[in-house]
Amino acid sequence: MKYYLVAGEASGDLHGANLMKALKEKDPKADFRFYGGDKMAAEGGELVKHYAEMAFMGFIEVALNLRTISKNLAACKNDIDSWRPDVLVLIDFPGFNLRIAEFAKSKGLLVCYYISPKVWAWNQKRVLKIKRIVDHLFCILPFEVDFYKGWGMDVDYVGNPLLDAIAEFKADAAFRKTHKLSDKKIIALLPGSRRQEISRLLPDMVAVAEKWPDYEFVIAGAPSFTVEYYDQYLKDTKLTLVFDATYDLLTNAHAAIVASGTATLETALFDVPQVVVYKGAPISIAIARMLVKIKFISLVNLIMNKLVVTELIQQDCNPQRINSELGLIIEGGSNRQQMLVDYQNLHEKMGKPGASARTAELIIKYSSKK
Repeated sequence: MKYYLVAGEASGDLHGANLMKALKEKDPKADFRFYGGDKMAAEGGELVKHYAEMAFMGFIEVALNLRTISKNLAACKNDIDSWRPDVLVLIDFPGFNLRIAEFAKSKGLLVCYYISPKVWAWNQKRVLKIKRIVDHLFCILPFEVDFYKGWGMDVDYVGNPLLDAIAEFKADAAFRKTHKLSDKKIIALLPGSRRQEISRLLPDMVAVAEKWPDYEFVIAGAPSFTVEYYDQYLKDTKLTLVFDATYDLLTNAHAAIVASGTATLETALFDVPQVVVYKGAPISIAIARMLVKIKFISLVNLIMNKLVVTELIQQDCNPQRINSELGLIIEGGSNRQQMLVDYQNLHEKMGKPGASARTAELIIKYSSKK
């Protein structure tokens, strides 16, 4: 069968790649064409556009890049219409993908959506649109099933694909040696995968690192950026930058400072105590605070429905506060042990690996019935 996938950020590239791998195992004739990234490209098929050209974060950032987004949407629609896949698989990235879904539905294509848009966070009436334009929705967070049921929509809960990625990961025993790291305990810095995130968060992270000389601070570099890009923030510091080794970094980390997003859940699943940080454009944050209906921003806290990891947002996200919270989760820190206990409960809630395989099986099943 012909599968057209659309992923617009690093996490979608990871989950898309694992889904493609699972689809190939169940459908040896699988033919892929996609918007995604390097990980999806490694699975074969045709990469049409890289997510690095598509990811814009925040209301203001999106507004400033509307022309580029419109061009990307038009190009994607034309490409889908030209290729005529058997099934369209949309992965997260709702601002873009819900428009693609509406177009594809009008063309009579089967529309599957993997990783539900976070409509439970704000503007919940968007569920009505999703019911109309999406044929099958695959959810990865436990609480989403009841949410959609409340709106009269049946969805498939497939588990979380991060569990698949982590289960398949094999740690590099030579990680420290490869990156010339000392034997000091490591603090992982995960400043995000988007330009706006990195530019706003990494300077604060670097400032905190300078206060802890007895620890080794290591930055997880995003694959779509170069060493030269990071150098402007690192300057004369001795921080180490690693690419394509985030899971190895978390395997070796004693604690972490993490940009809000998928990485917060990954960090927790590796049992690394963390401080969650987030900064956006002031107007974007002001709009979000008026619209968003959730108590937390990190996936860890959302899934557990309580404050497990500290969230430092906007003005609270500064070197002084980050430094203080970091001190609470390293040796002797009062929050460290409780966080690790909560992580064990999180593991139980998340369940077992297999999301990619379950989703692939359902996509093939639904496609065969079309």
